Amino acid sequence: MSTLTERGLEISKNALFSKFLGRSSKLLSKPFKAVLVLNEVADKLADKHSKENKFTQLFHTAHTLVRLVRSYVSGEYRQIHTTTIASGLGVLLYVLSPIDLVPDFIPVLGFLDDLSLISWFIGKFHVEITRFQEWEQSASAALTPTPAQGDRSLPAVAELGHS
Repeated sequence: MSTLTERGLEISKNALFSKFLGRSSKLLSKPFKAVLVLNEVADKLADKHSKENKFTQLFHTAHTLVRLVRSYVSGEYRQIHTTTIASGLGVLLYVLSPIDLVPDFIPVLGFLDDLSLISWFIGKFHVEITRFQEWEQSASAALTPTPAQGDRSLPAVAELGHS
């Protein structure tokens, strides 16, 4: 039996995935639509009833992929090649689509091809994902006030136009 990454590589070479890559390239020029798709993917990946399992790390990384593409589309993060983002968005479109190599309504197997493709993407672009996670952490740290600065996360009432 092949590993998830090997299966993902097979899917990435499939003609059906090529169609998703083409759609993702077009979608990148439409930020609003791209964000809507990313929200749908994030909702699909979120399993509120799931306990920790062996796929937890993969799910977390898939959510990181959603945040990465969202940050790219919004212009916040551009330290990555557009072709990598297009591949990532193509993976997310594949995950979202009910029409893929193994339909999602088939228990377990229907989601394994999605996980395989995500696994392939993570393996291929691990350096870029790690760089993005580091950027997220540093951006988050820059927003966290030091004790000397006080909490400036919310504007003062006067700044909102009220007195």
